[in-house]
Amino acid sequence: MSEMTGAMVDVILPCLNERGALPWVLSRMPEGYRAIVVDNGSTDGSAELAASLGAAVIAEDRRGFGAAAHAGLLAATAEFVAFCDCDGSLDPAQLPALLAPIMDGTAELVLGSRQPQRGSWPLHARIANIVLAWRLRRLTGERVTDLGPMRAARRVELLSLGLEDRRSGYPLEMFLKASLRGWRIEEMPVPYAPRTGKSKVTGTVRGTVTAVRDMSVQLKAAAAASPSRPVRTGSGSE
Repeated sequence: MSEMTGAMVDVILPCLNERGALPWVLSRMPEGYRAIVVDNGSTDGSAELAASLGAAVIAEDRRGFGAAAHAGLLAATAEFVAFCDCDGSLDPAQLPALLAPIMDGTAELVLGSRQPQRGSWPLHARIANIVLAWRLRRLTGERVTDLGPMRAARRVELLSLGLEDRRSGYPLEMFLKASLRGWRIEEMPVPYAPRTGKSKVTGTVRGTVTAVRDMSVQLKAAAAASPSRPVRTGSGSE
């Protein structure tokens, strides 16, 4: 594993058979941003390739997006951390813009709102995302339109949330617990391109259904944690 100290921002990249996308993704990493590739059981040589390209590589044998993402968070050492997909759909060059509100103290969590290019987002996944965003606005009052995988925050604050989901519900749990704690949450548009290779989640109806189930668990837990919490109003709520 590469040296894990000295970066301004640690970028956590959950990875499962992403050899085709890794060269481009890692080449787009901004200066001062260290890539932590979390190999989640790849069989195509992704881990070895990432290491040869200069990324810090760790292994997480427990399958699941949340397992890989959290392993990366635990391995990070920088004050600031970001999460990004490793499939070429999101451009790491966008990360400094997401980190800016965190670094200047005007937000505690910044989410990249995906702006899809042609062919990047299957219809069933887009519909599921619209419904989820509507439910989140109703539940939390946050002005959220997309629970995208690109996001940024301070490492210590994220660890304080006590995130437990190790599957597809991890990003939602992070958002809900941050909202319950009163974190300032912002959204920023980011381009969303067709991924390299086949998606493990939104590329299939089965994967989308599994993700919806995982997220439903988190929504129920959030509702139970604050049964008397009023829904906040604002231009992003409905």
